[in-house]
Amino acid sequence: MATSDTMRHYAGDVIDISYDVRRCIHAAECIRGLPAVFDSSRRPWIVPSAASADAIADVIARCPSGALHFTRRDGGPSETPQKPTTIEPTPGGPYHVRGLVELRSSDGTSVVEDVRMALCRCGQSHNKPFCDNSHFAAGFDDPGAVPNSAPPTGNNK
Repeated sequence: MATSDTMRHYAGDVIDISYDVRRCIHAAECIRGLPAVFDSSRRPWIVPSAASADAIADVIARCPSGALHFTRRDGGPSETPQKPTTIEPTPGGPYHVRGLVELRSSDGTSVVEDVRMALCRCGQSHNKPFCDNSHFAAGFDDPGAVPNSAPPTGNNK
């Protein structure tokens, strides 16, 4: 998980929640899933004591960007990467990546290891390679379809 000055931590008795402001794409899975815990109109907007650790962990696992993560303090299970690792284009939006993923810079330096990411497809993000929802203003319109073709084999010259 990335560590930066944009990371916020919310401690509870049984679960701690971390939130990376720069990675959030406002999909609102958290708000729809557990409004008692996640309420953007309230400060603090995350209250870890407002639901069970299991319920919070289930909702955080739905966060498509990896902006939310949890650490169990009650001995409960930690977040496990999806297997196999998948990359799925979202119609009109980012690539959603799930699994054990290491994002590296062009020189091979590890930037972040995570289990969920939303990566820009439109080229307009100000937070590349992560999506920042710039695709809306850019009018990015792509159905997200991936052609059903066999992968290339042999030497492609």
